[in-house]
Amino acid sequence: MKELVILSGKGGTGKTSITAAFASLAQNTVLCDADVDAADLHLILEPDFKKSHDFNAGHEAIINPDKCSKCGLCIDLCRFDAIKDTFEIDSIECEGCGVCVDLCPEQAIDFPETICGQWYLSSTRFGPMVHARLGIAQENSGKLVSLVRNEAKKIAHQENLDLILTDGPPGIGCPVIASIGQATAILIVTEPSVSGIHDMKRLTQLSRHFNIPAMVCINKYDLNIDKTKNIEKFADSANIAVVGKIPFDSIFTKAMIQAETIFEYNNNSQVSIKVRQLWDNILSQDEFKTPVANILQHL
Repeated sequence: MKELVILSGKGGTGKTSITAAFASLAQNTVLCDADVDAADLHLILEPDFKKSHDFNAGHEAIINPDKCSKCGLCIDLCRFDAIKDTFEIDSIECEGCGVCVDLCPEQAIDFPETICGQWYLSSTRFGPMVHARLGIAQENSGKLVSLVRNEAKKIAHQENLDLILTDGPPGIGCPVIASIGQATAILIVTEPSVSGIHDMKRLTQLSRHFNIPAMVCINKYDLNIDKTKNIEKFADSANIAVVGKIPFDSIFTKAMIQAETIFEYNNNSQVSIKVRQLWDNILSQDEFKTPVANILQHL
């Protein structure tokens, strides 16, 4: 079983549209949306929700007024100023550290686990999909990313599927780190801009740190040829393959509005041809030559 994680370093580079396009080219695949803070792969794939599960992570302190003696110790102990003079706890300020719970002399503070979001098992026209939605202002997105990926691996094993396509989160923080562990390879989708190049370099450093092979795709490469050349120069010096260059085309937006991949919207467009070549180049890399390349077919 192989896993390709598509990352971007920054939002808006076309990562999700490319992931959806790959989904329509691949067979025997599990789809995984690991961008749990702002999931949007479902907007294109329109999944049929089969199962929904609560995501429990972290704890929230709650004062039981029947037990509280109003001694004020919890107020003095709370470094986050989450406990008010009325002996009520501000759920937004509370970090769930548990100090007040452990040291309350009356044992008057409950510490239940909180529901931080939901995760889903769904079916799509391209195969099974695991995705999630983190609640507003909730934390532990890295833990939810790990859960989503593990569930995708379970489905792959149960249904004897050979590839996991993971739409990763932007940036290089905890959610991204959680999305690449033990992955076969990552595809960095970048763009020819100052911020695009900067974030591509950070992702390259991250992939090296965790010893995950990386490839680069330059989206909208023709908007700034000089910056594109800078990306290619950096990739060459870092010994990273540039596996594709996709020209700017509004077809991505038009297809997305119709909840379609670019191949469903216009299979013969120049962009469709380039993305198909990108997919071929990925499968030609050593990490994906066997056995996956033998069981994936093109439209």
